[in-house]
Amino acid sequence: MKNGARKILAMATLAAALTATHTLPTQAATPKDMFVMATLLDEFTTLDPGEVYELVPEEYVANTYDRLVRVDLKDPSKFNGDVAQSWTVSPDGLTFTFKLRSGLKFHSRNALTADDVAWSIQRTALLDKGAAAVLAGIGITKANALQNVKKIDDTTVSITTDQRYAPTFVLNVLGAWPASVVDRKLVESHQKGNDYGNEWLKTNEAGSGAYKLVKWTANDSIVLQRFEGYRLPLAMKRIVLRHVTEAASQRLMIQNGDIDVARDLSPDDLDTLSKNGVIKATAVPQATLMYLGLNNKNPNLAKPEVWEAMKCLIDYQGIQKNVIRTTYKVHETFLPEGFLGALNENPYHQDVAKAKALLAKAGLADGFTVKMDVRNDYPYSEIAQAVQANLALGNIKVQLVPSDNKQTLGRYRARAHDIYIGEWSADYIDPHSNAQGFAWNPDNSDASSYKMLAWRNAWNIPDLTKGTNAALAESSTAKRAQLYEKMQREMLAKSPFVIMFQKVSQVAARPGVTGLEVGPINDLVSYRNLKKQ
Repeated sequence: MKNGARKILAMATLAAALTATHTLPTQAATPKDMFVMATLLDEFTTLDPGEVYELVPEEYVANTYDRLVRVDLKDPSKFNGDVAQSWTVSPDGLTFTFKLRSGLKFHSRNALTADDVAWSIQRTALLDKGAAAVLAGIGITKANALQNVKKIDDTTVSITTDQRYAPTFVLNVLGAWPASVVDRKLVESHQKGNDYGNEWLKTNEAGSGAYKLVKWTANDSIVLQRFEGYRLPLAMKRIVLRHVTEAASQRLMIQNGDIDVARDLSPDDLDTLSKNGVIKATAVPQATLMYLGLNNKNPNLAKPEVWEAMKCLIDYQGIQKNVIRTTYKVHETFLPEGFLGALNENPYHQDVAKAKALLAKAGLADGFTVKMDVRNDYPYSEIAQAVQANLALGNIKVQLVPSDNKQTLGRYRARAHDIYIGEWSADYIDPHSNAQGFAWNPDNSDASSYKMLAWRNAWNIPDLTKGTNAALAESSTAKRAQLYEKMQREMLAKSPFVIMFQKVSQVAARPGVTGLEVGPINDLVSYRNLKKQ
C-alpha cells in the first residue's frame, strides 16, 4: 500500500475534473455509460508502452493498446489472437509467424498493418528502457531486433528467437505490454531526433485498443473514451480511474455511489460494506509473493539447517489471520497459484521444537543476531514485526532496519542485506518469470550481469540453473509443468527463500457492475466486458 493522504473526493470534485469530457448528474451515482474506479496512480511516470515497467501503468497500456496475442485467463497454457488471427512455429522452434486480422484501425483511423507490428516490437528493443528486458527474455535485443523481427507482407510478421524456447513462453512475452502495437505514422510524426517518439508518448497515446486516452492528470486521474472503431461492442463510453490513496476515502466513495469499484479497501472496510450489501467483493489471487531473502554472504544464513529452521519458526496462519486477513493468503512455493506447474502445497507451520533442533544441528543452539531490511509501509512493517517475534522463539534476534522502498531495494540489489522482506511480482503469466528469479543464477560473482533473486542472496545453484534452462526449452506443456513441480519441491526443503504469502486482490464493486476482468497481473486486467445495470 502506498504512502500519502488525500481529502475525500466529493462528486462535485469528480465532475470538475471531467468538465471537458462529461457532466455528471447531481445525485450520488455514476452514469450508466461511465465506469469510475478508485485505485493508486502514483506509479505513473510515462504512458509509453515501450518504457512502462510498473504495475498500474501496465493495466492502462493493456486497455489502450493491442498486441499480437493475449493469454487465456481460463487456461494460462492457451492464447487468444488479438491483432493476430493465427500463428505458426517453424520446425526448429525458432521462428514464429503471425497472420494479422484484416481491417484493423488505430485510434487515429490509420490502418494497422504488419509494418506497425514489427516496428513496435523493434522500437521497444531499440529504446532499451525497462520494458525491453521482457523482450530480451526471448533474445530480442537492441543489437538484433531489426534482423529478427520482420514484416513479411502487409498482414504477416515473423519473429525469430535466439534459441529454442517453450512456445507458451514466447507467446507470453509477445502477449505482454512491451509488444504493444503503436501507430508508426502517428508516432514518427512526433519524433524528436532518434527518440522514436518517446517524449511525445510519455503523455500521449497511439494505440488501437478498446479505449483511447482523453486526459491524464498525474497523481489525480486518467480518463479514457470508448474507441468506436473497435472490433468488439463496448458498453462503457467512459472509463475514469481516480487516484485515491486512503482506504477510508475509497470506502466512503463507493458507499455514496461516487465510484463503481474500489481496488484498495482494508479488510475491515470490505467486511462492513459486504455485510451491508453495499458492495460485492471478488478475491483474485495475484502473481505477487511475499518472502524473506536470506543472504548467503552471512555465514549463519548460508546454512541449510538455518533456512529450514526459519521456515519452522514462522506462524504463517497467525500472521495471515491477524495482519493481512483478506489481502494475502498463505503460499510457500515460488510459483503463484494460477501458473502452469504451480505447486499449491504449504507444508511448513510453526514448530519451535523442530526449529531449535535444526539450529543446534547447525551449531547455533544459542541463536544469533541478524538485521532485516524492511519497507516502512503497511503491510511490510507489520509482517516484519510478526516475523521478528516468531524468529525470537528460536533465539534468532532480528534488528529491523526500516526505510523507504528505494533504499531497501538498493541494499538488496547490492547484496548488502542480511535478510530482506519484500515482494516479487511476475512480468508475465509464465512460470519462467518466477523460476528465473528464484531458481536461476548463472554467475554468482559480484560482477555478474544476471542479478536476479538467487544472485542477490549469493546462492550458487548450477544444478537448479540448468533445470530452469531445461524447463524453459521444453516444448511439451505437460512435461514442462512436471519440471517446475519438481523444482518447487526441491526448493521447499532447501533454499534461502522463506516464501510466506501470495497477494490477493480484493475488487469491491457496487451492485450491478459486472465484467471487470482482473487477472493475476495488472497487464491482464481488461475493461472490455464492463457493464452496469
